[in-house]
Amino acid sequence: AVVSTQSTGGESQTNMEFMQETDFRKILQLEENYIKEICDDIIALKPDLVLTEKGVSDLAQHFLLKAGISAIRRLRKSDMNRVARAVGGQIVHRTEELKESDVGTECGLFEIKKFGDEYFTFLTKCKNPKACTILLRGASKDVLMEVERNLQDAMNVARNVMLDPFLVPGGGAVEAALAHRLNEKSKAIQGVGQWPYRALAEALKVIPKTLMQNCGVNTIRTMTNLTAKHATSGPTWGVDGETGNIVDMEEFGVWDTLQVKSQVLKTAIETAILLLRIDDIVSGVKKQSDIDAEKMAGKFQPAPQEPAEE
Repeated sequence: AVVSTQSTGGESQTNMEFMQETDFRKILQLEENYIKEICDDIIALKPDLVLTEKGVSDLAQHFLLKAGISAIRRLRKSDMNRVARAVGGQIVHRTEELKESDVGTECGLFEIKKFGDEYFTFLTKCKNPKACTILLRGASKDVLMEVERNLQDAMNVARNVMLDPFLVPGGGAVEAALAHRLNEKSKAIQGVGQWPYRALAEALKVIPKTLMQNCGVNTIRTMTNLTAKHATSGPTWGVDGETGNIVDMEEFGVWDTLQVKSQVLKTAIETAILLLRIDDIVSGVKKQSDIDAEKMAGKFQPAPQEPAEE
């Protein structure tokens, strides 16, 4: 009898022909011996946990389980890299190349927990982790996305503070202080040269005014009080984002990163300069009203049409 089987996968293709009934049994025995050799290479290092990007056959799970080794399969490559950085291990592609130094020994606890209908694997109590995972949970997908966005913003703020460790008062205090200084500077300039300073000062007041509008207070009166505070009491006064009151941000404890504030001002001023450099906007399409006017004046000439091909 001749039995032909073909196994097609994403990375390999195998074609086998069996001439006798015992050939299939031999193939199974060869497969078992190969899997046992791979498992023996892993067992020789006595790990507690094995993680792989590919699958783990039932036979391999049997050999590993007899040796007291847990196996986690089908991890993403990015997750494998994070696990290796967290436990101090190395990713190995061939079991015969395994060394004692490749085994990560810095993980203190491996456990599996169930949240809802899904199981999650945790590697915790690591000695010197260079990677970690933050698990977010929410009542719905929208809530979860909002929590993730807030966390991302908070992490970016922490990153900016680490790279450029300088803070400025928040609550519109910086914008109000800059507007006050620009107005004072404009008073010392004669003629039209003072108007750019005043225009920039009015533009900067948009931030504290927006905070006041969000709180529902009288914008004009509160802005006048804020300007008076900056003229008499110092540059740290801003708007409480919850009540709309004028408070000292140094005592209130609201700060912004200098890196973000400086970048916002640079981008705004560069955009304004770019717009001022544009003398005129030339449109490549004529308006219908202009075409009609040219027709009435006898100046309009339609574009010549190409003869149709026969």
